Amino acid sequence: MINRELVINALMGCVDPELGIDVWTLGLIYDLSITNTDVKITMTFTSPMCPYGPVMLEDLKERLSKVAGVKNIEVNVVFEPPWQPSKEIRSLLGL
Repeated sequence: MINRELVINALMGCVDPELGIDVWTLGLIYDLSITNTDVKITMTFTSPMCPYGPVMLEDLKERLSKVAGVKNIEVNVVFEPPWQPSKEIRSLLGL
């Protein structure tokens, strides 16, 4: 059985290089599903033209592959709904 907290910790290690904040805290992860040895994620980027998207995807998959019990990783990137930073994130970013 895969430990959900370990998966979330792995996601929190994946930082958006442009903003310096991890994908979990930014709210870029829309859905996280764990079944047996499978991890399925639906996520977005800060914008559809995010230049760091491919880099973040590789980093995310690399980190998840190191979580005990994870054998299969599926990441679906969507742009609907568009990412909207929370009030806390806007404050962190000085917006």
